[in-house]
Amino acid sequence: MSLETEFVISDAVIASVAARAAVTTSGVVRLEPGLKGLVTAWSRAARQRWKGLDPAPAEGVRVRVMSGVVSVHVDLVTSAVDQAAAVGQAVQRAVSRAVTAETGLVVDEVAVSIMDIEPEIR
Repeated sequence: MSLETEFVISDAVIASVAARAAVTTSGVVRLEPGLKGLVTAWSRAARQRWKGLDPAPAEGVRVRVMSGVVSVHVDLVTSAVDQAAAVGQAVQRAVSRAVTAETGLVVDEVAVSIMDIEPEIR
């Protein structure tokens, strides 16, 4: 008799991994959830608190998992010192690598929305 074990990784965990990878990418000032992201973050945090868990920081990141394939959307603010397109591409690579490395899931898409560009502080 063979027992097969199935692991389920919650969207909140995947979002937290993606958020950490995105925010540590050079040129990213902060993650910036839009209205939809705020609603998602509030509901996720409420569910986790209800279960007695500390909410994982994932504001600005939305995750969808279908058939073991992950799609991630990241909303962020970049620095005016860096080229926004280059920062977005770096975030896509970093998030894809981190989610795959830490969860073993296949990342199909990482969409990045640049919500704002902060001017250089002098």
